[in-house]
Formats: sequence, C-alpha cells, structure tokens
Amino acid sequence: MTDLLVLRDEIDKIDRQMVELFEKRMEICAEVAEYKISTGKKVLDREREVSKLNTLGALAHSDFNKHGVKELFQQIMAMSRKLQYQLLEKNGVKGKLDFTGVEKLDMDGVRVVYQGLEGAYAHQAALEYFGGDVNCFHVERWRDAMEAIKEGSADYAVLPLENSTAGIVSDNYDLLNEYSNYIVGEKVIYVDHVLMGLPDAEMEDIEEVYSHPQALMQCSRFLEEHSGWKQRSIGNTAVAVKTVKDFGDKTKAAIGSRQAAEYYGMKVLKEGICHGKSNSTRFIIVTNQKIFEKDAKKISICFEVPHVSGSLYNILSHFIYNDLNMNKIESRPIPDKQWEYHFFVDFDGNLNDSAVKNALRGIKEETTNFKILGNY
Repeated sequence: MTDLLVLRDEIDKIDRQMVELFEKRMEICAEVAEYKISTGKKVLDREREVSKLNTLGALAHSDFNKHGVKELFQQIMAMSRKLQYQLLEKNGVKGKLDFTGVEKLDMDGVRVVYQGLEGAYAHQAALEYFGGDVNCFHVERWRDAMEAIKEGSADYAVLPLENSTAGIVSDNYDLLNEYSNYIVGEKVIYVDHVLMGLPDAEMEDIEEVYSHPQALMQCSRFLEEHSGWKQRSIGNTAVAVKTVKDFGDKTKAAIGSRQAAEYYGMKVLKEGICHGKSNSTRFIIVTNQKIFEKDAKKISICFEVPHVSGSLYNILSHFIYNDLNMNKIESRPIPDKQWEYHFFVDFDGNLNDSAVKNALRGIKEETTNFKILGNY
C-alpha cells in the first residue's frame, strides 16, 4: 500500500500546478474583460458557458468525474465573471442604479399612511418613526397603502414585513415586487399583546375573542387555557378592538396593544399573553422615490433565477466574493410559473460602496426581473 504521506505529496504538487494554471486563466480573463469593455459586449454569455461545460464534462472518464468537472469549471467561470465585473467598475463602466443619496429623509409636513386604525401597531410604528405630531391616516388594506404613495396622496407608507414569532408578511413581499415603491427605513416594534374587554367586563364573562390571525397565533398558549372561548379573525388588531367596542357586549374581548386599549377606552383584562416574550414586528418605511440616506447600512433586493441546478448558489456567491454579509433570504411563488420563485435578499451595505456595486452588477447580469427594493 502506498504511504499516505507520499499520496499527499502528489496531491500537493498537482494543487500547485492547478493554482498556476488558474492564475494564467485569470490573466487571460482580464484580457477578455478589456475586449468586452472596448466593444460593449456583455460579461455573461450563457449559451457559450453551457456549451463549454458540456464539452469539458465530456473529457472526463466517469460519470462522477464528469459531474465534478462541470461543477469545478462552473465555479471557475463564475470567478472569471466576477473579475470582469470588477474590472468594468475600475475602468469607469458604471452600472446604472438610478438611486439618489440624501443626507436625511424629508419629514417636514409629510403625510404617512398605514393599514388598520388608530391604535394599531402600524400606527405606533408611524408615530415612533416620524414623531407624535406627524400627519398620518389609515387605509383598509396594505395594497391601499401602496396605492396611496404611488399616486402621491401619501409621502410614506408604514408596512409590517415580518414578525419574530409568526414569520414574514408574505403579501407585503409580493407588493414590494409589484409596485415601484422603495424602502427608505425600518422600525422594530415590541409586540406586547393584552386581552381587553368593555369597561364592565371581567375574565369570567368572556366567550369570544377577536384579533388578527397572527395575534391569535402568538397568544395560542394563553388561548388554549381558555378552550371554551370562540376565536374570531379580524384583519387588524386595532380593528378587532373597535369591533368589540362597537358590539357593546361584555362577553366579547379583543387582543391588541395597550395603546389600542387606551385609545378606545377598553379595560385590560390580562397582560403578557404572548408566549414569545421577545415578540417583535419589523415595519418598513416605503416611498415612491428612488432615494436612500447616505449612511444607510442595509440593502434589500429581489430577483428571479433560471430554473436549473446551481442558479441560486451562483447568485449568492457574489456576496461571498465581495465579502458582503447576507442577513436574510426569502422566496415567494411566481404566479403562473409552477415551482418557480421570486427571491428576496437583505444584506449589509450601502449603494455607494464599490463592493456592493460589484455584487449588484453581477447579480443583475445573471438574474431576471432584478430590482433594488431599497437601501436604508
């Protein structure tokens, strides 16, 4: 049996040769980039890449090696593209982002829209982000809020995007993709649900509880202790509170914020009913302008990728190559395209950073329906 150290020595020799050949290949790729810069030719030639991978795979002598060779060269080609994107940037071939950096968001005399009613958590987020004297109004649906800033009847909209317990608000991810509106800020609100009823109600009077489905879920352990209560879903916690108040029936209760209880003159029957004690909701601030504060630190994008093996991996490698920290990835089904998805990614960075520009150039070139959702 050959000694293991001898085998490792042979591998080391081969690896050194591979490094030398890799560097020679990248030198030629730099010359290819110069040609593309002078001719305006796109970096990615997908048809040639597929053809090249098939040709290289056919040189291998086993099915395992054929797959391995194709995977290896797929990564080498991806690194070649990243080098070319970097050289394009260095040579002043700028990618158009169409976003304008501002020192500070304009908040003087603005109108802010949110979904629900006074006392909703979205209302609280609006007051905390813009200040207690902000001119704000409410609408019935999240889509109505997006329409309001699209048409200009509001300057900003406040929308919930995810909850630490219940997960993402999927409808709002879809709306971000659908509308030409952009995220310029965010506000995290601690969700401290209380059970409330009419001023003369007591716990033993309650027979029905009204709230948003997510709020009912967040308080499910508490509600399980009162299995005889009927649960009624309402589109918003503040709407649920107002609904119970309008009923005027002390057998009905609502789950919502303490602020909503105070606003509608309701009696708090039980505090701390969430089973997640760190339960929080992240709200985004959205406008119809392509702007970002110059000290913004987070970027959100969305895109589609070809429905073939390795597509998403290749896109995410742009974050690794440019040393960017990805915070989050979500997917949403594409209507009328079975088993295909929009991908939503949050990562650290600013649109003025060269590493960000390199990554976004590559992602834009290699995806379809690419969109920058905002820098905030």
